[in-house]
Amino acid sequence: MELVTPNLGTIFWMVIIISIVAFVLKKFAWKPILNALYEREESIETALNAAQEARQEMDKLKAGNEELLAEARKEKESILREAMNLKESVIAEAKEKASAETQRSIEHARQQIQNERAKAVNEMKKQMAQLSLMIAEKVIRKEMADDKNQQEMVKRIVDEIELN
Repeated sequence: MELVTPNLGTIFWMVIIISIVAFVLKKFAWKPILNALYEREESIETALNAAQEARQEMDKLKAGNEELLAEARKEKESILREAMNLKESVIAEAKEKASAETQRSIEHARQQIQNERAKAVNEMKKQMAQLSLMIAEKVIRKEMADDKNQQEMVKRIVDEIELN
C-alpha cells in the first residue's frame, strides 16, 4: 500500500520538479511548440484554401471544356451538313450532266440514223432507177426486135402525142 500512497516529502519534491520543468518548458520550449502548431495550422489552412481554389478552377475548366465540346459538336454537325449538301449537289449536277450528255448522244444518234436512212433510201432509189432502166431497155429491145412490133409501137406513140 505504501506504493500507492506517496508520502508528503515525495509529493513536495514532485510539485517542485514539475513546476521547474513547466517553467523551463514555458520559458524555452512553449513558444517554439506553439509557433510550430500555428505554422502547421496555417499551412493546413493554406493547403485547404489552395485545394478549394484548385477545385473551383477545375470546375471552371470543366465548364469551359464542356462548352468547347458542345461548340465542337455543333461545328462537326455543321461540317457534316455542308458535306451532305455538297454531296447531294455534286450528285445532282453529275446526274444533270449525264442526262444532258445522254440526250446529246441520243439526238446525235438519231441524226446519224436519219442521215444513214436518207443515204440508204437515195441509194435504193438510184439502184431501182438503174434496175428499171435496165429492165425497160431489155423489154424494149425484146419487143423492138420484131419489125411488126416496132411499127405498132411507133404508131401508138404518135397516136398518144396527137391526143395530148
